[in-house]
Amino acid sequence: MDRTPFYITTPIYYVNSVPHLGTAYTTIAADALARYRRMTGHDVFFLTGLDEHGQKVAQAADENGMTPQAWVDSIAPKFQEAWDMLDITYDDFIRTTEPRHERASQKLMQTLKDNGYIYQGHYEGWYCVPDETFYTEEQLVEGTCPGCGRDVQFIREDNWFFKLSAFQDRLLELYHDNPTFVQPDTRRNEVLSFVEGGLRDLSVSRTTFTWGIPLPFDPEHVMYVWFDALINYMTAVGYGSDDPADVARFERFWPADVHFVGKDIIRFHCVIWPAMLMAAGLPVPKQVFAHGFLLTKGEKMSKSKGNAITPASLVERFGVDAYRYYFLRDVQFGSDGSISIESMVQRYNGDLANDWGNLCSRLLNMTEKYCEGVVPARPHAADATSDDDEVRAIAEGLPAAYEAAMSRLDYVSALEGAWSLVKRVNRYIEDSAPWGLAKSEETRPRLDAVLYNALEAVRISALFISPVMPNTSADVWRRLGVSADVREVTDLAAAAGWGGLAPGSQVTKGDALFQRIVEE
Repeated sequence: MDRTPFYITTPIYYVNSVPHLGTAYTTIAADALARYRRMTGHDVFFLTGLDEHGQKVAQAADENGMTPQAWVDSIAPKFQEAWDMLDITYDDFIRTTEPRHERASQKLMQTLKDNGYIYQGHYEGWYCVPDETFYTEEQLVEGTCPGCGRDVQFIREDNWFFKLSAFQDRLLELYHDNPTFVQPDTRRNEVLSFVEGGLRDLSVSRTTFTWGIPLPFDPEHVMYVWFDALINYMTAVGYGSDDPADVARFERFWPADVHFVGKDIIRFHCVIWPAMLMAAGLPVPKQVFAHGFLLTKGEKMSKSKGNAITPASLVERFGVDAYRYYFLRDVQFGSDGSISIESMVQRYNGDLANDWGNLCSRLLNMTEKYCEGVVPARPHAADATSDDDEVRAIAEGLPAAYEAAMSRLDYVSALEGAWSLVKRVNRYIEDSAPWGLAKSEETRPRLDAVLYNALEAVRISALFISPVMPNTSADVWRRLGVSADVREVTDLAAAAGWGGLAPGSQVTKGDALFQRIVEE
């Protein structure tokens, strides 16, 4: 069976610092979708990586007494270590200093020139080095960068330009014909408004520094960092290579199904990038999804403000799966989200320790106590009560509800769906009172039915929790005696079918999945 390809990317992160909560947030969201799409039988290609060129990198290297290459080589492992710590299942980690990317970038630039969309001119204007972004006089805010608020430089130099202005109508047509190309709608409206206001041609080369990819037709110029950075998404799936395997991979995976980006870089991804592809005669991505900022006490986190928290410090305190859960459950993906240690503890104790962990512990304990640790027989449908039917109905409705939520990248609703089953099973156990049923042989069949239904509902809950909390779910399946690894499921519909838990399987109680955190 030929599995449907699904190509997902994070932005490639700038190497000006080590990974922080914001970059981890984007990467976890992309990973949860990649894991879920593998479960639904897709042939997933998941890309992340680093943007290593530009003036800002050259300056940072100089400040640290290193060459730019040595500087980026020192930062790259820190990102890979962070993603390994967070169980990110990327298929490729691209670095824009790799030869394959230089080759791809030069090929696209040459194609655009050959197609008549690159011309030589003179640039005068304002440039923000930290954001690597050009601004007009009108866009400045009291003479400073509208993006980061820092000082800008006035630049005069002869450059090569991309005819971005030629694509205004085609871009508006793209947004009109493909309403989900930019998501969520607030970002789509922002992009629409920007393009309707008119587009200026873009300076795409620099001569004031050398840390970048040389233009194939004018080696004295290096590419504008954003221009080369965007091309990474095609480099990783084989663009620019003559190797037949790379050519086949590009044909299979391009265009990307979804680019995950932060809302601060939507113009690059939703305006410049599709225009570049149109100019080259290549398909545009199917969707760009721009999430909001993580806020602490109403402020965007940054090292300069002293309110940045490292992923490692939170993982050390809460564990990897709880970290992943909190950021996708507590913050609506697409909106700005306020985060705090207090809300993380609350979510950990309430959802994970009480609802999920306690359900698994007490249920497995009762199975050991009343059934010698063996999954009882499947109950006969004819004997089902209305409570049994309700638990089963929620479980059987979960695949469609979860798919609907994940297809619109609504992680909160997806997890709420899984938790609706968790909470219903908790109530089911309370109402059924297995400890009372165990007191008489006459109620033994009912005890077995209740325990089987509850164990099966926990198996299905773990299945749908696994894209966000893979290791906890794998542990739950192991404790249930399921021989398969939930992280390797590729037919979700079959795995989610009611009655999949084999009677006679040996269960293991084990330690608490989540120890309650007592605040000092």
